[in-house]
Amino acid sequence: MTGLAHLGVSSLLSYLVAVLLPAFDALIPLVPSETAVIALGVASAGSPDPRAIVLVALAAAGAFLGDNAAYLLGRRFGPAAARRVFAGERGARRRAWAERSLHRFGARIIIGCRFIPGGRTAITLTCGLVGYPRRRFMAATGCAAVIWASYAFLIGLLGGRAFEDRPWAGLLLALGLTVVISVLIVIIAAAVLLSAWQRRRRAAPAAGPHDLHTGCAGPAPRPAVLELITRPVATEDELTDAVHAADAMALPGRRAVAEK
Repeated sequence: MTGLAHLGVSSLLSYLVAVLLPAFDALIPLVPSETAVIALGVASAGSPDPRAIVLVALAAAGAFLGDNAAYLLGRRFGPAAARRVFAGERGARRRAWAERSLHRFGARIIIGCRFIPGGRTAITLTCGLVGYPRRRFMAATGCAAVIWASYAFLIGLLGGRAFEDRPWAGLLLALGLTVVISVLIVIIAAAVLLSAWQRRRRAAPAAGPHDLHTGCAGPAPRPAVLELITRPVATEDELTDAVHAADAMALPGRRAVAEK
């Protein structure tokens, strides 16, 4: 109880914790920034002081600064930073996942990974490595920081008000809620990625080889035509017939392009 009492809105320590831990968490994932912001919410539950908004703003600012520091680290020291953060087979899988997700979902994955354990560092550093547009990155991380800081502080506030006489019980309740919410977010994200992968897999067989002239997907050439074209020695008449046959098969694709 004594420790939480030191994190009230009247304590200078609270303001330092609010900005520093979320900033360092982007570079050192073991730093318990979310737990700290939740604890600030629990400690502030007993006194409805408007200075609590300052704590939320500082937590958001710290998260924003940390995300952009990770981005600059990836941009400036890309290979060296990647070897350190994405070391080993597990790290390589995390980087591959981050690159695929970033390519497909863009800013949405930057915001979503703010709530996935370990996802924040992987995404922000990867954005710097691949040269993700800086302005779009700043907009996404700014939005994510505000949402995250408000969410974590509010969870702590609810836990603290539920157990005003036992703040540690309120802290444990709030931490349990964040674990449940994080698991739900991971499940939803996995379901979205799985659904997208299944759609691509179903769509792949439907698309035939692309016509070399039109760039449109069309039916696969008959084996006999391929055989004539690729035969090492073929007569001029055979090659002419093969070209005519290929053009005839590509005609529907050309008509579709012309109609568009």
